[in-house]
Amino acid sequence: MNRVLAHTGARYPIIQAPMGWIARSQLASAVSNAGGLGIIETSSGETEACKAEILRMRELTDAPFGVNLPILFLRDEAMLRFVCESGVRFVTTSAGSPAKFVRPLKEAGITVYHAVPTVDAAVKCVEAGVDGLVVEGAEGGGFKNPEEVSTLVLLQAIRRVTSLPLVAAGGIADGRGMAAAFAAGAEGVQMGTRFVSAAESPVHANYKQAIVDARETGTYVLNKRATPCIRALKTERTRGMHEAGLMAPDTFARILDLYFGGDMEAAVGLAGQTAGLIDSVKPVTAIIEETVAEFFAITERMARMAEARSFG
Repeated sequence: MNRVLAHTGARYPIIQAPMGWIARSQLASAVSNAGGLGIIETSSGETEACKAEILRMRELTDAPFGVNLPILFLRDEAMLRFVCESGVRFVTTSAGSPAKFVRPLKEAGITVYHAVPTVDAAVKCVEAGVDGLVVEGAEGGGFKNPEEVSTLVLLQAIRRVTSLPLVAAGGIADGRGMAAAFAAGAEGVQMGTRFVSAAESPVHANYKQAIVDARETGTYVLNKRATPCIRALKTERTRGMHEAGLMAPDTFARILDLYFGGDMEAAVGLAGQTAGLIDSVKPVTAIIEETVAEFFAITERMARMAEARSFG
């Protein structure tokens, strides 16, 4: 059996990325109800609001869902304790070493996958006892490794050093990308930008339209001379940051005005290169069903090629 499905309990090995403020019950429940795995974010730092969102998921779906714990962004262990007591069965950790989180989570019966941007990080996480890895390539939106490595290369490199189940993240928005990830060693995929632009996503229509309008070259990697390094949509504001190589300290001060107010110059609109593959706003159910159908159409064609020992 596919190990990501066994670990998550979802119908399809498609996980929704834990975008700050965005990955809450409205979007996550839609993903879980459509057969994927919705993830509730906690990177916003709004501990009580995120706790309420986890509880709200019980009202909106009977399907499995998960929670993300971004280690460096958690002020204390309150969220960790809450998750361990909440009945959640799947957690992704990120932004730091999972070493001190793995034991309490697993003692609570929770499966733990950690997000990694390099082979070295993957090896350390395997040694820490995680159950699987989310392999984050440079194509993805949000916080990034300044030493850019594509998902395709990173998947192959990490598969060489571990047999743990891998979830590919970055550069995937459809069944074609999912099939490519599986060919490189993944057993699941994580999509962020594709779900940010979904009909059920809580963000402003201007943000969704900016993703739809973007080309494959429509993002910048920003702040490569400092930390954190991020990938975001090209705007007048981000063009200046890109040229300077640095972000101002107040870059995220008005992020909610962008996300929910629609002012695309108020902050930076995080997005991956898959924005260039997205040409319309669709319901989550359509996104997942189309992804799965395309995945099987491609893998069936590949199976026929293998059986015939033919390249097409």
